[in-house]
This record gives sequence, C-alpha cells and structure tokens, in this order.
Amino acid sequence: MLPEPFAPLTLARILRPWGRHGEVAAQILTDFPERLTKIREAWLAGERGAPHAAKIISCRIHLGQAIFRFDGVQTISDAEGLRGLEVQVPLGERVRLEEGRYFIADLVGCQVWEDGATAPLGTVQEVQRGGEAQRCRLPESWNLVVAGPAGELLIPLAAEICTRIDTAARRIEVRLPEGLRELNA
Repeated sequence: MLPEPFAPLTLARILRPWGRHGEVAAQILTDFPERLTKIREAWLAGERGAPHAAKIISCRIHLGQAIFRFDGVQTISDAEGLRGLEVQVPLGERVRLEEGRYFIADLVGCQVWEDGATAPLGTVQEVQRGGEAQRCRLPESWNLVVAGPAGELLIPLAAEICTRIDTAARRIEVRLPEGLRELNA
C-alpha cells in the first residue's frame, strides 16, 4: 500500500536484465548514486499500473549504472518484466542538503525578485548547467532560466547575485550586476 500522501522521488530507471539470475541494470537518476547501494525498500512505478512495493536484496554501481537484485526476481524473464519501471522512494526520504545547496526541482517555479522591485522579474523555468570557459578555465556554473514580461533572462546561480533563496516561500531575491540584462538581450 502506498504511503499517504505519496509524492515520489525517482532514483533510477530500469533499462534491461543483467546477467542470468534476475538482476537488472538501471540508469541512475540521482546526484547521490551511493545511496542506491544502501536502500532496501523502494517502489517500482511505470505506465502499466499503480506503483508497487519492492524489496531490494542488493545494489551495486557498475560502469555508471546501478545493478539491482529484487526479492522474487530470479530469472531473465522475471527481470525483463521490470524493464522501463522507475525505482522510487517517498519525497520525504530524499537526501538532506547542506546549507546553501538546493534541489533543482525546488528552484523551478520560484519567483525571482530584484532588490527593491515592486513586481517579480519572472519565474524560474529551469536550471541550466553552464560549461567550462575555454580560455580562463573557470569551473562550470549554473544559471536560472527566468521567464518574465521582458522575456527570458539567464541569471547566474551565485551567492553574490542570488542574495536570498527561500524555496519554502518559492522566492529568490537577486542583485543583478550591471550589464547582465544587456547580455541576455
């Protein structure tokens, strides 16, 4: 029986059977893959009906994929029946982040306010990972993609710019550096 209310967090998606003894290979969909090796209970969900509880016998990481062994799955045929299902846990069981770090899903949908403004700049539509700058070898950065009345605005997700982030209130306060708007035009 699903816990009430059940807000799922997908950690992996089963790709195919692995080996001859009922194991499956899964695409890792979490930034914390090491936690997959520790969980022993999850929900398997897909388009073919309601999620159902599954006991995890073991999980290991191999070549960037999770290799799961579930209770009651002992053959290649049994494992084939799991293809396409998502391995989920309740949202309340997600990893606790350190201060100043945020889940992308919590940032999307937040309103962005500029210091002293009477109306929001817009709403975060997505968070994009920036690449490494070729010449100066800067570390990769993250940008908030904000949609508002003036169009789309990319705002670096940096403490100097995003001065206050309150995901519970769905609000991000920013202090835009001079010229940022023109870069986005």
